[in-house]
Amino acid sequence: MSRAFNFSAGPAALPEPVLRQVQAELMEWQGERASVMEVSHRGAAFVECAAAAERDLRELMAIPDDYHVLFLQGGATTLSALLALNLAGPDQVADFVLTGHWGEKAVDNTQPSMKVSIAASSKAGGYSDIPARDGWQLTPGAAFVHYTPNETIHGVEFHDIPDVGGVPLVADVSSNFLSRPIDVSRFGVLYGGAQKNLGPSGLSIAIIRKDLLGKHGRALPPIFELLNQANNDSMFNTPPTFAWYVLGLVLKWIRAEGGAAAIGERNARKAAALYAAIDGSGGYYRNPVAPAARSTMNVPFFLPDAALDKPFLKEAEAAGLLGLKGHRAVGGMRASIYNAMPEAGVAALAGFMADFARRNG
Repeated sequence: MSRAFNFSAGPAALPEPVLRQVQAELMEWQGERASVMEVSHRGAAFVECAAAAERDLRELMAIPDDYHVLFLQGGATTLSALLALNLAGPDQVADFVLTGHWGEKAVDNTQPSMKVSIAASSKAGGYSDIPARDGWQLTPGAAFVHYTPNETIHGVEFHDIPDVGGVPLVADVSSNFLSRPIDVSRFGVLYGGAQKNLGPSGLSIAIIRKDLLGKHGRALPPIFELLNQANNDSMFNTPPTFAWYVLGLVLKWIRAEGGAAAIGERNARKAAALYAAIDGSGGYYRNPVAPAARSTMNVPFFLPDAALDKPFLKEAEAAGLLGLKGHRAVGGMRASIYNAMPEAGVAALAGFMADFARRNG
């Protein structure tokens, strides 16, 4: 049995060297005579494992010293709710820029805790573009401005960082964490789940400017107070240790691959090759996103007839190309080409697409 190329949107492909190391260390980890899943999170071995992951993430993303880095249970959906509780009081307003499904989810998780204003939205256009910055209706004195730099379902991505003045910018970067270099200092908060670019599901990460915590004025349960996690090295309660360990290995792999800059260059080549396969198909395949807003990470595409979807997926799986079914909200196909997807995988997909079009055109 051989491994296939996995285009799943998340949980997503992990680097093969990482999986092989996990396999080799699963029964006995670092001389502990037990699995990493079995040792205490407060033991010296795991404390160092966790600290090393934070050091590597700080180095790879050039995270300034005035930011907390938190490794937490749950995913971005949970974190969006916790951030609303931790960044502002109930009478304050948060602005949201919506370019897809996950921005809407963040609004849903924020509304019970504080006031929400939709500063801009591309929903009327089917979330196929990014609202022009000069049309955003930002609230004076807003607690923060939230946006989703990459929307996995609709395949829409910001390729720059929007300027929102002195208001903290909060970004859900679940699907483009470490996909290219980013200026962390431009943000109040970067957060997301690990299960797309950085590790397995169950772990989320929050990079939070230190001055933003502890000022909300709410009476929160201690477990919901992110400052408690910051003050306890993300171990206020038992963390998802296995996922944290795997994330640490992925970070070391990224560093060995050349860091965020090299990963970003490779991701750009992969995306260019896949969009070329779509655009060069003579209209057989179609991507609905405005070219300037196309995602580097998630590429949705449609065949000329939905009746071809099932044969396409069946034949793709037989060819070793997995996870190409589009999200149920939009249908069609979607190829997620995160950091761990090699260029050979994209080449294999492009070749299969061309062959399928020749045989079914």
